[in-house]
Amino acid sequence: MATLLHIDSSVFPSEASASRAVTAAFRAHWQEQHPDGTVVYRDLAAQPVPHISADAHSAGFADPASHTPGQAAAFAERVRLIEELEQADAVLIGAPMYNFSVPSTLKAWLDNVILIGRTAGETPSAKGTPVTVVASRGGSYAPGTPREGYEYVQNYLAAVLGDALGLDVDFIVPELTMAPHNPAMAELVPLYEASRDRALEEATVHAKRSAA
Repeated sequence: MATLLHIDSSVFPSEASASRAVTAAFRAHWQEQHPDGTVVYRDLAAQPVPHISADAHSAGFADPASHTPGQAAAFAERVRLIEELEQADAVLIGAPMYNFSVPSTLKAWLDNVILIGRTAGETPSAKGTPVTVVASRGGSYAPGTPREGYEYVQNYLAAVLGDALGLDVDFIVPELTMAPHNPAMAELVPLYEASRDRALEEATVHAKRSAA
């Protein structure tokens, strides 16, 4: 039975979140392909995971037999998140751009699941697992745009998910999501709508590919 690990990190509810709209479409199409499949869902805005602590960090480099009670408790939470990643057949991540980067809640999740010698290193334990990242943003940071140099979401996640964790990473990028809400961007609404529609179409394609 196939398993999808679905992670959302937008602070906005579904009706106001571009990333959640696309991840919901992806999930629906994935479930059509796997009606008996399992979805492990984490809403990092509603239920944040702990930010990495000294105990959680140091426990990753120590013999479990030597863990203090604090290290054991903190590391158990890391292991739970790591096992969800390792047991997934596909991963879906909503990663809206906040202040040129990913939400701190998503960074906290990544800090927990990146463990040298297990999920990262020479033989990453989830290597090859397909991961689709919905990297929405209010403006455009595409090559050739004035803010191209401020694109830290795709660059960062490609390095962390692809290079460090060995996952097979694809991106869906809904952009200009602020156009309908910002009068100064009114002329960009048609481009936003085209980007939204394209993202939803890509969600279908990526979901079917991941399900396969």
